[in-house]
Amino acid sequence: MNKSKITVIGSLNIDMVTETPYMPNQGETIIGTAFSSFTGGKGANQAVACARLGAEVTMVGCVGQDSMADQLITALGKEGIVTDYVKPVPHQATGIAAITVCDKDNRIIVIPGANHCLEPEDVTALEHVIAASDMVLIQQEIPFRTVEAAIRLAKSLNVRVILNPAPAVKLSAELLEMVDVITPNESELAIVLGLDGDGERSPEEIIGLYPHQIVMTHGKDGAFYKPADGEISHEPGREVEVVDTTGAGDTFNGALAVMLSEGKTLEEAVRFAVGASALSVTKLGATSGMPLRNEVEKYLAAGSV
Repeated sequence: MNKSKITVIGSLNIDMVTETPYMPNQGETIIGTAFSSFTGGKGANQAVACARLGAEVTMVGCVGQDSMADQLITALGKEGIVTDYVKPVPHQATGIAAITVCDKDNRIIVIPGANHCLEPEDVTALEHVIAASDMVLIQQEIPFRTVEAAIRLAKSLNVRVILNPAPAVKLSAELLEMVDVITPNESELAIVLGLDGDGERSPEEIIGLYPHQIVMTHGKDGAFYKPADGEISHEPGREVEVVDTTGAGDTFNGALAVMLSEGKTLEEAVRFAVGASALSVTKLGATSGMPLRNEVEKYLAAGSV
């Protein structure tokens, strides 16, 4: 089978991960247990996930002109990802994410750096790349004007779009109509729809408010999904030993994009994505924990629950 072609438009960061036995209080200094550095950014993470799961991937984004940019380009190249359209930006630092891992969970501070230099014209100049794609996968760690331009371009070329609306902002009805699948978590969907934060709606209630095709991730509980004008379904999470949840959502989005670009049903794609994201949390680091396709297939074939 020919590989599907996925263009990922988004951020590229270096993740600096500190492990600690507990979170320090204000003004407190504590001794951590470990430090690691990984490639990251939602865009780069999702590109790696797509590549490991069998797609031919092109990355579009910006980096600085520094050693961290070299680290990112080298790492993506080793995954077989096309980086010809990752633009180096003079006098800007490559984006970083400062991640603190404690008690199997994480807190993240992102400094965008060069990621905020990706402009609409950088994307519209790549019409030939988008036109040759089976799917465009995009997030919101780049300027929103560029997100919007990418979605409009893909729509004009009849190329399907998956939008991972993170960090979340309220989105217009017009833009949402141009997106084939949106993949928020519960709190992100509330922001996208401009809902109040009363927290009293069930996952089924909040997803029912969205009029188009959607997959809503729900952490360890898996994902809820609904085709346009269809019934809401739930794919349960899998029981695994959690080491680090960083990158689980990116693995999910990459897996979903690969399956849908290969013509799988929404049900099949969500099941695969839940399995892939479950495997990803069993290792430290966003991309280092991302599984290969045969690992996910073997895991699902074993009937893991």
